[in-house]
Amino acid sequence: MADGEVGGIVDEKFTAVREKFAQNLADGTDIGASFCVTRDGETVIDLWGGWADEERTRPWEKDTIVNVYSTTKTMTALTALWLADQGKLDFDAPVAEYWPEFAASGKDAIKVSHLMSHSAGLAGWTDPLDKQDLYDWEKATSLLAAQAPMWEPGTVPGYHALTQGYLVGEVIRRIDGRSVGTVFREEIAGPLGADFHIGLPASEDDRVAHLKPPPVAGLGSAAQTEIQRVAFEHPTIDVSETRTRAWRGAEIPAAGGTGNAHSIATVQSILANGGVMNGKRFLSEAGCRKALECQIEGTDLVLGIPVRFGLGYGLSGPMSPALNESSMFWGGYGGSIVLIDMQNRLTIAYAMNRMEGTTTGDMRAITLAALVWQAMAG
Repeated sequence: MADGEVGGIVDEKFTAVREKFAQNLADGTDIGASFCVTRDGETVIDLWGGWADEERTRPWEKDTIVNVYSTTKTMTALTALWLADQGKLDFDAPVAEYWPEFAASGKDAIKVSHLMSHSAGLAGWTDPLDKQDLYDWEKATSLLAAQAPMWEPGTVPGYHALTQGYLVGEVIRRIDGRSVGTVFREEIAGPLGADFHIGLPASEDDRVAHLKPPPVAGLGSAAQTEIQRVAFEHPTIDVSETRTRAWRGAEIPAAGGTGNAHSIATVQSILANGGVMNGKRFLSEAGCRKALECQIEGTDLVLGIPVRFGLGYGLSGPMSPALNESSMFWGGYGGSIVLIDMQNRLTIAYAMNRMEGTTTGDMRAITLAALVWQAMAG
């Protein structure tokens, strides 16, 4: 394979997907990218290509990985679903049952399900936070435990862009004793051989693609309300931070995960396949379907768009009309995304390094996914 070209495998019925993927790399829609589809747990598309850096000095290889921002949330959510399926976590229980300090400032009735569905009223840190504080787990979680909610919990969604990972992650830590990144690695990614990391070892740094920031200003530039300002500016997201050892090594379970389309699809196929992947059962089928239970819907106070949230995932609805009722998804700032279709036992994942200005996924992945669905229907 020549530098910058497309590598990988494609089932012959999906030739149009490979052609579109290659076109995106050739015309600059993508610099480097990966796209993977599994069906019934089998990989039917696994593509990668282009360049791992904007300067085009490093080819995007099979094992190239990249920061995928909020697509990481699906890994944290799956870890919580796994713990619940073990009978150790009750989504309907008050958070304070597991994390007593969290009851402060009138939060004693907030449920774990509110954390999972972005409705806890803690969309950001009301005290300004320095980006270095994201690397201090104790500080980040203690501030949230002490903070009062910004709206009545459980009444309306408001995207917890960074805070969700610390909130759900601390509940996991309080129950299990291990950090969320450790539980994820030891119970899910490790057994699957999936190259996705919530907290990347320094030994893997040379495989990480460099993100190219979006052409427009960061997420905070769209902030209109106080809630949006707090969510996106405490602290402001700095894409260049993803090139640092501090960011990569830290456990930032809502935004700091590093992987590629193959590893994303491999992990999330657990849900698409009713709890089984690579011959191993990770969750019961009922434990998987729990994620589909709608917790809240309405116009999101942070994103400003209509949403439907299950337990850790977006569900079919106004912002995702193509999905059936047994589907869920989430994506990351800049363009990465994963779509999980339980009805068709299908998982579609995309990860790239040229960022668009969108908050959770964009049309590059959706166009490729549409070609997958067309081929399956044909």
